Amino acid sequence: MNVADKKRLLREMLFARRFEERCYEAYVERKIGGFLHLYPGQEACCHGVLEAARPGQDYVITGYRDHVHAIKCGADPKEVMAELYAKETGSSKGRGGSMHIFAADHHFMGGYALVGGPFPLAAGMAKAIKMKGGEEIAICFLGDAANNQGTFHESLNMAKLWDLPVLYVCENNLYGIGTRIDRSTAVIDQYKRVSGYNIPSAQEDGQDIEKVFKAAKKAVDHVRSGKGPYFLELMTYRYRGHSMSDSNAYRSKKEERMWSERDPIILLRDRLIKAGEITKDDYKAMDTEILDTIENDVIAFAESSPEPRVEELEKYVLAENDPWVYGGGR
Repeated sequence: MNVADKKRLLREMLFARRFEERCYEAYVERKIGGFLHLYPGQEACCHGVLEAARPGQDYVITGYRDHVHAIKCGADPKEVMAELYAKETGSSKGRGGSMHIFAADHHFMGGYALVGGPFPLAAGMAKAIKMKGGEEIAICFLGDAANNQGTFHESLNMAKLWDLPVLYVCENNLYGIGTRIDRSTAVIDQYKRVSGYNIPSAQEDGQDIEKVFKAAKKAVDHVRSGKGPYFLELMTYRYRGHSMSDSNAYRSKKEERMWSERDPIILLRDRLIKAGEITKDDYKAMDTEILDTIENDVIAFAESSPEPRVEELEKYVLAENDPWVYGGGR
């Protein structure tokens, strides 16, 4: 990773942080409704992994903390924000909201509200890639608490049985909603859980983007070379609650302070400043430019976009209104 890449990634992570913080403000202002799960603190995971892959070409799927992944894959931030605003110009035409961002043109195959739902879908994408002889891989981001779902074990067993080109990335932020991992999971180190399926795995510091990139490069190369699935666990931390309805009262201030000292953005910023590649003023100017872009471009687009028309409520519903579906008979 050269200096130019590090500077670009610093900007991308900072943009992601400011984007999510602005989502928080819009939710408080009641301009965004429904569920909202934010990503601050975990930026190095998404950006480090996808930097080692081919975003926009490889197929990516994740859970409901999905805004940043979509943008890194190439989705327009304006369309992502418009989706959060439930506008017609949104990535899912305003019908999906925060948990269902989608950008098929960029091979971002969605965020999913069902815990454990992406596991089999990622395996299915990888199966299709293998059958077609493609060079792409499927990348499935997941939270640590999702690993207790049956779909996790079923999918990994099939992935190895068929040696599918799929990379599973566990963003281990230590909590499943408000339950700490050691209260819900017998095996704390998630990368060890896949040994029963003979899948190679590794654990890495998810706050250091350079370490994430190095570990992800090894994982991506393994999968793309035809050697089958790989499991990468990244130790990270979310700085806000599970969702906007989470008071975050279950975590100690000492723990929060410890992780805030390992902020992925600050770690990379200070490293670049120490190396003489950027100055503090450069960083401040970058931050100002990003804030202006989000406010005057992204937010302005979302707020000025039209709402979906009531007459087109069923336009994107795939199921037919068949009486048999609802038990009415014919």
